[in-house]
Formats: sequence, C-alpha cells, structure tokens
Amino acid sequence: MKKKLLSLYLVLMMVVAFTACGSTDSSKNSEDTKTEETVETSSLGLEDGTYTVDFNTDSTMFHINDAYDGKATLTVEDGQGTVHIVLVSKNIVNLYLGTAEDAQKEGAELLEPTVESVTYSDGLTEDVNAFDVPVAAIDEEFDLALVGTKGTWYDHKVSVSNPVASEGATMTSGNETSSLAEGDYTVEVALEGGSGRSSITSPAPVKVGADGTYTVTIEWSSPYYDYMIVDGVKYEPVNTEGNSVFEIPFADISAPVTVTADTVAMSTPHEIEYTLTFDMSTMQ
Repeated sequence: MKKKLLSLYLVLMMVVAFTACGSTDSSKNSEDTKTEETVETSSLGLEDGTYTVDFNTDSTMFHINDAYDGKATLTVEDGQGTVHIVLVSKNIVNLYLGTAEDAQKEGAELLEPTVESVTYSDGLTEDVNAFDVPVAAIDEEFDLALVGTKGTWYDHKVSVSNPVASEGATMTSGNETSSLAEGDYTVEVALEGGSGRSSITSPAPVKVGADGTYTVTIEWSSPYYDYMIVDGVKYEPVNTEGNSVFEIPFADISAPVTVTADTVAMSTPHEIEYTLTFDMSTMQ
C-alpha cells in the first residue's frame, strides 16, 4: 500500500512540474512574440538621424510656412520620429495628435508651440508658431487636430513623405539602404533677391564631406561677382575666366540660406543679399 501511494505521489509531482514548465515556455514565447510585434509596428524604416521631408495636409489653410516650400525636418531617435513644422503665423495655438473631438476631452495632451523667427526672400522677418509632432510612419495619413485663436477645433489629415537624409543620416527602405555618404551629387537650387537679372546654374554640383558638410559649386550668370559672404566668411572665385564660380561649404542646405555677393558690374562695387533654396528631393 505504501509503495502504491509513493508511486502515485511521484506521478503527481511530475505532472505538476511539466505543467509549470509548459506554462513558463508559453509565457516566454508570448513575450517574445509581443516584443517582435512592437519592434515591427514602431519602425519608420529609417535609421536614427535628421531628414528633410514633405509635410502634406488636406487644407490650404493649414500648411508649412512659404519660406520652407512645404518642407519640414524629421528627427529619428531610438526608432521614434518627430517632425518639426514651421507654420505661417501665430494664429494656430495648439495641435493635438488625434481628432478634434478627443482634443477637447479632459486630460487631452495638447502640443504646445514654440515661436520662431522666419526671414522671407524680400527681407521681411516675422515671428511664427512652430510645433514638434510625433510621427509613426512615412507616407501614411494620420489625424492632427488644430485650434486657433478663436478657440474652435478643426480636424485635419496629414502625412510626411519623401525623406531625404541630411548630415550623413542613413535612409533604409525595405532591404535596400541608401545614404548621403561622402561623394559627389547634384541638387536643384533657386536664387531669389537682387534685381532678378542674375541667375545661377541649376542643378549645382555638391560634394558631401565625411563630416556631413555640403560644398556647393555656385556658378553665376555673370563674370562680375568678385566675392561672396556666407555666415560671415568671405569666399573668392575659384576661376579666373568666364562666369564667376564659387565653392561654398554649408553645414545644412535643407532650409533656405541667405548669402551676400559683391558685384563690380556697376560703377562702384555693390554687396547684394540673395537667398539660395536647395530642393533636397532632387539630390542625386
């Protein structure tokens, strides 16, 4: 009798141990699956870094400041994306990542603005509101509600697209990886300012350095420019014949750049302020 009880006890212990082990393995597998799903759904398909993107909206009343030509800056850190958008005025006072209805509920976390100074091509400077908006995916619409100075909330659909890596950041798409690695490129560039009679060659050659800087070759439509000033540094032409050509290093060309060029075409030299706008989507 004792032997039978002992045998039954041992069998019961083995069943309990097996059940516990199976439960642990199942829990572990569930956690692994959950982790894999989290990584997959939170990925932007972009390496950590800074990108120029198109910020698209469903309304002409809600858009990027004209000085930035529809472009915004996307920062990816630890796989999480935040797009910095500069608006046209201070009339939009809050944004909400979701619908207008949810934005008005108690406890809703509103996005607060920062004030930035924008300089337009005509030299006018204006203070406007800017926002940092979380982004979960590229080329996918999401809800972004806004409220203006009159206190009325409005629904909008927005998206970000066409990410272009800047400052050596890497872009990943599917199984292919591309980046603005050290090397030679070209980029479309627009010139504003002056009398409007001068122009520069576009696309312009660009050399990306190992440190992420951009050295752009600026070729004028005139041979009479004898120097340029960028960020307080004076640059002289790299050629002695033909139209004036300059090689200018820039830390960032994702936003319009103000430069000064001196021309000797008139009776006395004149320094003229211009704005260079580089279309990063054409970088190749």
